[in-house]
Amino acid sequence: MKALYSLFLVFALAAIALVGAGALGMEKAFGLYIPFLAVAVFVVGFCMRVVDWGKSAVPFCIPTTCGQQESLPWIKQSTIENPSTTGGVVMRMLFEVLLFRSLFRNTKVDLHEGTKVTYGSSKWLWLGALAFHYSFLTIVLRHMRFFTEPVPGLIAGIESMDAMLQIGAPTLYLTDLVFVIAVTYLFLRRVVVPQIRYISLVQDYFPLFLILGIAFSGIFMRYFAKVDIIAVKQLAMGLVTFSWNVPEGIGVMFYIHMFLVSVLLAYFPLSKLMHMGGVFLSPTRNMNCASRKFRHVNPWKFENVHYHTYEEYEDEFREKMVEKDLPVDKPLAEGAE
Repeated sequence: MKALYSLFLVFALAAIALVGAGALGMEKAFGLYIPFLAVAVFVVGFCMRVVDWGKSAVPFCIPTTCGQQESLPWIKQSTIENPSTTGGVVMRMLFEVLLFRSLFRNTKVDLHEGTKVTYGSSKWLWLGALAFHYSFLTIVLRHMRFFTEPVPGLIAGIESMDAMLQIGAPTLYLTDLVFVIAVTYLFLRRVVVPQIRYISLVQDYFPLFLILGIAFSGIFMRYFAKVDIIAVKQLAMGLVTFSWNVPEGIGVMFYIHMFLVSVLLAYFPLSKLMHMGGVFLSPTRNMNCASRKFRHVNPWKFENVHYHTYEEYEDEFREKMVEKDLPVDKPLAEGAE
């Protein structure tokens, strides 16, 4: 039901663009004003979320580790998986951001025959995420040719590599195919795996359907409902140079595609997609693990702050602890119920 509701929302958004730009003739709104506003919301919202996270206090040493910590001199340390230096943290972050190292180490747990628990490899999620993110990045870089004149050699080279097999006419981009397969896998994983389906919410399905809508509308434009590419580039160049103008001859499918992209940009800072910026500010990743090397003192421990000690905790809950057969340091007073 959550997936259907998300799918309905995406169809409703496409219908808004279809009616607005097609029937009502609001090409300027869907081609200029809404995209500009969406970019502004994306930039401002992204910066606000990052600044807010940056202000969060991190008083403890809490990095996640999966290797030998720095200890005695004759014990070999895992300098990348459990770094104690800034250089090691940088290398760990590079592995995480570029290769999704934590997903590569991910394991799945299965329960068999009542109480038998087995652990197995779970590399498909890592592979799907890697294919999705890198194909998405390539597609975004390819689209930069609409916003630059002349087109930089790097972008032209990426486009040539993406179409190296020269399948069909117009040429099929490999990343288009990989992108659709990867997003479909991420969606099916949420539907097929019972544990993932149970914890999935509308905000988990909606970005997937929205991204699929953007992909399918772009593919449909390229291979079926042809649009005037020269006019599209004129509009894009006008956006970045603030020479706003909507050329004639751009089909309504382009405005549907542009509107879905605008919704994704505006939705980005409000959603879980913000992990793109959050990964750099996660203390479980960006801190060095030197808890044995240095003493980490809570900076909030001031003399005028009262702490609830264990003795006070036991005095408050001693009767309930004894009632539940929990060990206590002091016995109940005589006559206490």
